[in-house]
Amino acid sequence: MKLTTLTTAATLMATTALADIETRTVSFENEGATLSGTLYLPEGHDGGPLPTVVVTGAWTSVQEQMPANYAREMAERGFAAFTFDFRGWGKSGDLPQNMRFVESPAAKTSDIRAAFEFVATLPEVDGAQINGLGICASAGYMVDAVAGNDLVRRIGLVAPWLQNGEIVEAVYGGAEGVAGLIQVSQAAEEAGGQIIPAAGPEGAEGVLMPIGGYYYEADRGAIPEYDNQWNNAGWEGWLTYHPADNPQRLEKPLAIVHSESAAIPQGVRTFLSGFAGDATMQWLEGVTQFDFYDNPEDVTRAADTMAQHFRPGADS
Repeated sequence: MKLTTLTTAATLMATTALADIETRTVSFENEGATLSGTLYLPEGHDGGPLPTVVVTGAWTSVQEQMPANYAREMAERGFAAFTFDFRGWGKSGDLPQNMRFVESPAAKTSDIRAAFEFVATLPEVDGAQINGLGICASAGYMVDAVAGNDLVRRIGLVAPWLQNGEIVEAVYGGAEGVAGLIQVSQAAEEAGGQIIPAAGPEGAEGVLMPIGGYYYEADRGAIPEYDNQWNNAGWEGWLTYHPADNPQRLEKPLAIVHSESAAIPQGVRTFLSGFAGDATMQWLEGVTQFDFYDNPEDVTRAADTMAQHFRPGADS
């Protein structure tokens, strides 16, 4: 592996004034469902093809949350950007059997692949300059969707949640806790789904994330578009998904921005230890997982690194 480590100072750039970004609502199909997406274009765009970034967000999220923040940042830097709601979330159609709010790595990976195929057909998109940017949980899905995909040129990951069996057990109560959640998942699937709130106040019972912070604050992630739902049928697929152990499938140039103060940095180190390609790694100091979602300074720094990685000519 060729690894380039960036210092914070090396990637600080002048912050431009907020541009008047153009957005357009679009839709596309995947596996019998209609998905809702948004195309972001730079101010003053003349209609010609642009290098493009498909942006995906954290688990349970909708496109108006952290994906929209990074899509705007990419558009301000001259890229077209594309966000969308996964099947079963937000404004998109259902998963099979009319299921919603299931955190399914397989389904979400399939949706990302379909998004790449869709944007490649748009006249505003340069088909030779399509890139993928995955945030938090969707980092693993993005890796899966990009690996071996001739439509995609480069991949970037911001605050990636890259787990394996060891990390899963550490986070979810050991082997016994994981086994219990898988039993919950199987029972919920047999019942046709079991919906609980995704986010709630710290200490709340029966809530996926009883932690406060981003998902529970109206001026952050608790926006009207957020479903704030979790289907317990998704636990098994999520807990048995181990992207940190499978870096060898990725052959595209990779850039990662993360922090030791954010979620499971050990997953990034595990992934990079087995990655054979070209990687750029930037560790930011003292940045929490939620800061990467919407804190302007931290989003700007991460977006600067990604724009540099994705810019046309970076391969030369």
